[in-house]
Amino acid sequence: AEVESDILRRVRALLRELDGHHPSCQSDRGMLRWTLHKKIDQNPSTSCVLLRILVKELERAERGDLQHYIIPLLHTLMYTLIQAPCIPDELCARVYDFCKRLLTLPKPFCTIGLDYASRLKVERTAPGTLYQRMVISEQSLRSAPYPYQERIFIFADPELLPEAICTALVTDTEAARVSQSPRGCMSCVVTHALQAALGDTCNIHGLRARLQALPPGDVEHWFQQVVAAVEGAGSEGGSERGQHTARLERIYHGLLGSLPAGNGPQEGLQGTPLPNPNISFHLWTEDEQLWKELVLFLRPLSQSCEPDCLGQDLDPIEVQDILPDCACCEQSRFSVLSTDSGIERDLPAQEEPCAADSEHSRLHRKGGIKKKLSPLDSVAFLQPGSGGPGGKPPGKPPRRSGTAPEPAAPLQRLHTARVVLLGDDRILGRLAQAYHSLRKRETRRVFLTPRLDLQFYHIPVAPGQPHPSAAADHAGLEELCEVAGYLGRADPWYESNINTLCHMIPKLATMPSSPSRALVTDLFLTDVIAYYARMGTQPVCFQVHAVKVLFRDPAQEPAEDVFLTELLTQVQDSPSHRDLSTTKRKTTLDGPGINLTVTYRKVVLSDREKELALALRSTGLLMKAITADEAADRGCLSVTITEIVRVNNLAGRSFSAVANRFKTRNIKIRSPEQRPFTVQLDKDSRRTYRDVIGLEVSPCLEPSYCMQKTRTMKCSPHETEDVGLVKYLPKSLLLPINTFAGVIQ
Repeated sequence: AEVESDILRRVRALLRELDGHHPSCQSDRGMLRWTLHKKIDQNPSTSCVLLRILVKELERAERGDLQHYIIPLLHTLMYTLIQAPCIPDELCARVYDFCKRLLTLPKPFCTIGLDYASRLKVERTAPGTLYQRMVISEQSLRSAPYPYQERIFIFADPELLPEAICTALVTDTEAARVSQSPRGCMSCVVTHALQAALGDTCNIHGLRARLQALPPGDVEHWFQQVVAAVEGAGSEGGSERGQHTARLERIYHGLLGSLPAGNGPQEGLQGTPLPNPNISFHLWTEDEQLWKELVLFLRPLSQSCEPDCLGQDLDPIEVQDILPDCACCEQSRFSVLSTDSGIERDLPAQEEPCAADSEHSRLHRKGGIKKKLSPLDSVAFLQPGSGGPGGKPPGKPPRRSGTAPEPAAPLQRLHTARVVLLGDDRILGRLAQAYHSLRKRETRRVFLTPRLDLQFYHIPVAPGQPHPSAAADHAGLEELCEVAGYLGRADPWYESNINTLCHMIPKLATMPSSPSRALVTDLFLTDVIAYYARMGTQPVCFQVHAVKVLFRDPAQEPAEDVFLTELLTQVQDSPSHRDLSTTKRKTTLDGPGINLTVTYRKVVLSDREKELALALRSTGLLMKAITADEAADRGCLSVTITEIVRVNNLAGRSFSAVANRFKTRNIKIRSPEQRPFTVQLDKDSRRTYRDVIGLEVSPCLEPSYCMQKTRTMKCSPHETEDVGLVKYLPKSLLLPINTFAGVIQ
């Protein structure tokens, strides 16, 4: 009763924090969930007590119309259920029935309820399945029945975060990686699966000692046996739990051998710790670094010279860019250089070819490197699914007429990359750039899309000291973490568990080295990042905006870029010596700022767009894609123009600044006097354009949509509306960032 009372008190404290009643001790904020799970890890036999309390609280929230409690309680319950050593079937059935009732609620409740109901159905048939699948995928263990792999990539910009934070995170992730081995993870899977099926009759101490004494080859053998039995039971719809238990009991007796069975520990069930996931930390120093790391995740360096080489799916120049030291790829790159003119009459004469194969051999060509065309020029050669395994490999002779094509095996997304961005809105601006570049690259040559499930996560981190790249107008933390603030307002569980890390990570990184610091850092930071990546599956999509920048110099080509959060323009205070006197004289007459012409489509409540044009004098403007208004459309831009208004009064002529605000999706700005101004994207001074006289902003289009649209226009130049495949493609480029619940209405 004392243990149950303590656990209930901790759960109620979690719910009070969701209501905005933060704990009296500020250092405990955001750690309530972590301390609750760590208490269960120290005494795994109490996991069923926590599960029963959570089920009662869920049913109470359902009856009392407290829907904002449901998703946090459900995530806490499932995370406990996955790691619990053994769960009664009647308790699993209660959770399963509750998840089915969530299907009658709107999103995201029905989405999360369906996901967890399907997982629980498998777990009831084969206990231990969820734990086993999580460890196999996170540790990339070789398993034919479940061949999925996952990895967490942490990206941080070294120019935006203090060096102490980067060093501490590198040290912690490396320590977590070397602290576990494939053999240890296989032993965890075997131990947890057998205990989940056999319960108290499992001699957990003897089982661990037996696995420790076996050579690595034998441990892998028993691991494969357990995986095959668990996955086989989970895939058989009509399989009963008793059959699965009998199957694992035979494996258990075969593994223990002569050791007596039934001597389970008298102190209760013993938990099997969940290994830390495979986490890699990257300092983001190159523009194409994200794409390269994802490609290397699919094709590691150890496989670069195997038959399934990168060169079969990527351009040889791209292969050399990723693997500069791969001799096999470098040799194949130069071996396919072709000197053939491509004209049939230039082929060398052949000596009496066979009549049956004369035409085939005469037209045979070897694969060669072609001139890389622009995306618009190569549209005619791109077919749906090109670049995948269904396409012809280079150098393969054309099939003869009359023969059936070989069926192409469908691709499966066996790899999941969970990319965690550490920092503020500026690193998310870099992510939007990299994601747009990746989508354009995938449109030209499909490689990652059919093979990789790409998930994005964001953990805000407050910079320790103001960095030069932070603009003076955005020095405040709230201004630099607007995306995290919006995600926290949309998802209270994200606010409670992730936004609280904003100030905690710098404090932990700067703590002096001591045993207590190592304990807190290794357990807390690694566990929170793993919890976020494991349970945060609901995306919140943000519109990426495209901007075209026109420069004062006619010889300079317009620049095209994208931004995620905001665009800021300011008058450029650098007039030439020749124009200095004229500028001063005009300033006294017209006031500060420059004349601008603004053309935009105003968004009104009826969702109709109205073309408007303005001519005004301004010192700058600010376009924000994310506002504090929760009801605002994330696809709209909130524009604020600082307009200079001339006022005539008895004291003479004066000027006042007036804020002109409106919402739009498309806007064009020009300086008719060719007076330059600066453009800064995503609050990052490194992404500043100077000597700008005009810009155009619009929602960024999905590159695949643009490709198919251009292809359709070539076939039907007079067609104005989207027809054919274009109608079913996403039109706008959206950047998804995962949270625990998505957007709760």
